[in-house]
Amino acid sequence: MAAAVARRGSFSDSGSDSEDSSLSDSEDGLKQCLAEFRQQLSWVERLDVTLGPVPDPVSQSASTSDAVDPENDFQREMSFYRQAQAAVLEALPRLRKLQVPTRRPDDYFAEMAKSDQQMQKIRQKLKSKQEAMERSEKAKQLRAMRKYGKKVQVEILQRRQKEKKNMLNAVKKYQKGLSDKLDFLDEEQTSSQGNKKGNASQRTKKGPNAKRRYKNQKFGFGGKKKGSKWNTKESFNDVSSFQSKVAHNKGPGKGGRGGKGGKKVLNKRPGKRARQKMKNRAR
Repeated sequence: MAAAVARRGSFSDSGSDSEDSSLSDSEDGLKQCLAEFRQQLSWVERLDVTLGPVPDPVSQSASTSDAVDPENDFQREMSFYRQAQAAVLEALPRLRKLQVPTRRPDDYFAEMAKSDQQMQKIRQKLKSKQEAMERSEKAKQLRAMRKYGKKVQVEILQRRQKEKKNMLNAVKKYQKGLSDKLDFLDEEQTSSQGNKKGNASQRTKKGPNAKRRYKNQKFGFGGKKKGSKWNTKESFNDVSSFQSKVAHNKGPGKGGRGGKGGKKVLNKRPGKRARQKMKNRAR
C-alpha cells in the first residue's frame, strides 16, 4: 500500500537520505489503495465480529476499557473472556442460520501436533512418575505400620510387666500374712485356660500342621499307644514262630565264641597302639 501511494506521489521525496525530509500521508490516497485491494466477500468467509464485552454478572453493566485496570491481571483477563463470550453469543446464531456446523463429529480424528515417539516419551515419563508416587506411598504405609506395630508391642510388654508386678506384690503380701486371698492364682489359671482355648480354637480352624499330617500318613491316625506290645494269653500260647537256632544264636554263620556252627569274626583293624607304632615306623 505504501508503494502504491508512493507511485501516485502521495509521499514527498521518500527516497532522500536527508534528515530534514518528512513523510506526509494523504487520506484520499490511502482510501483509494484500500478500495483497490478490498474484496467483497460474504460474512461466512470472513467470520469477523466486533463487539464490546458482555455485561458483568456482578454489576449488570458492560464495563468499558477505561474501567479495566491494565495492571490488574484478573480484571484484564476477565475483560478478554467477556469480550470473547459476546462474540460467541453473536456468531453462533448466525452460523446456525447459515447451516454451518459448529460441533465436531463424534467420529472425527484430528492429527496430533506431536509425533508418536514424543507422545510415547511423555507416556513413559508419566508412568515413571506414577510408579515413583506409588512406591513413596507404600513406603509411607510401611513406616506407619512399623510405628503402629512397635506401639502395640510396647503396650503389650508394659501390660505384662504390670501384671507380673501385681502378682509378685500379691504373693509377697500372702507370704507375710497380710492377705489370705489367692485370687491372683485364679486369674492366672483363667488367663492360661483362655489362651489354651484360643489356641485350641485356632487349631481346629486351621487344622493339623504339615508335621502332624506327615506323621499321620506314616504312622496312622492314633489309637491305643500304651500296652501295644504287651503279651496276651493268645500270644503267650502261640509258639509257632519260635526258632531255637535263631533264639540261641546257633544258626549257620551265627555261632558265638567257641560255638560249633560259626567262625570267630576277627577284627581286621589293628589296635590303637599298633596304629601308633606303624605311624612311628613310617616317620
